[in-house]
Amino acid sequence: MNIFSNFESGNIDVVKADQPGDIQLRIKKDNQSDFYQWFHFRLETQAQVEHGFELQDLAKSAYPEGWKDYDVVASYDREEWFRIPAEFDGDTLRFKVIPEQRSMYFAYFAPYSYDRHLDLLHQAQMNFNCELETLGSTLDNNDISLLTVGEPGEGKKKIWIIARQHPGETMAEWFMEGLLQRLLDETDTVGRALLERAVFYIVPNMNPDGSIRGHLRTNAAGINLNREWLTPSMEKSPEVFLVRERMLETGVDMFLDIHGDEAIPYNFVAGCEGIPSYDERHATLEHNFKQALLTITPEFQDDYGYDKDAPGEANLSMGTAWVGEQFKCLAYTVEMPFKDHNLQPDAFYGWSPERSLAFGQDMLAAVRVVVDQLR
Repeated sequence: MNIFSNFESGNIDVVKADQPGDIQLRIKKDNQSDFYQWFHFRLETQAQVEHGFELQDLAKSAYPEGWKDYDVVASYDREEWFRIPAEFDGDTLRFKVIPEQRSMYFAYFAPYSYDRHLDLLHQAQMNFNCELETLGSTLDNNDISLLTVGEPGEGKKKIWIIARQHPGETMAEWFMEGLLQRLLDETDTVGRALLERAVFYIVPNMNPDGSIRGHLRTNAAGINLNREWLTPSMEKSPEVFLVRERMLETGVDMFLDIHGDEAIPYNFVAGCEGIPSYDERHATLEHNFKQALLTITPEFQDDYGYDKDAPGEANLSMGTAWVGEQFKCLAYTVEMPFKDHNLQPDAFYGWSPERSLAFGQDMLAAVRVVVDQLR
């Protein structure tokens, strides 16, 4: 029996693995950080034998409440990712499985590989309406990639969508894949209508370093990118610095920042209620966008989510708050679950890559509803 994590986005420490029934593991912290929650490892063993796992020391993980009612994600072929029931006692997550094959992968959520990321970028650029550009390099010398979809023109809205500021939130890039599929489908009338009215600036992965390293929340230097938007630097957060600089060049009429939430088992959005310039126009735009999304898909709801910031108390170092205030535009953080969307539960798959992808396509339809209201 062997346990491996010596691959891209791999993350696990083996405490004990002498017997199949008693495998004890711990999750490594993000580099130069105390955050830990993302895991990804491979088991190679005898098939058709029950294996018992313990993930230990989770009371000190980034989001201990995220382990309650969480089921582990697993795969034999790295294509289909299904759920294994687990139990959490406040510090240890326990689960059992009888492997059907000798080799089996486990992860916090279905990984989105760097190779798939590169495929997404380069397949997108094959569309005549899409241009791929490298804004610069990360601290690990990976590309910070921007896709521009549509032709700039007078009166066209400028819509920015970014994902994976927190690299372990892989559902965010699955979402982006679905959104790009629809936007670039020349037979889809929603995408065609939007590109007549808007130009899209899309960053499918803001944090490639953390994605490759197997981090939950930070870049190579242990920096949480979603706390860098007020004062980013090339030394600590080039990802935010370079994207922000391009935003200041292009302007922004709408902004979506795509994330995953460890604890809340619902899809929801978080807006700009606490920014200094928040007004009735902004509130109306937010309301109209949410109402459109509620109408379009049952995968969205607006009853559960984060507490709203009090007036003037938004954290302007966060992407959505900074963009909403800087450009006085509609700006939302979009959150998807690591667990399941409890209003539409799926015991075998939970929230999944396929549902994330479809949610990205639905989000584009909601953008279509409000695009003519933007300014």
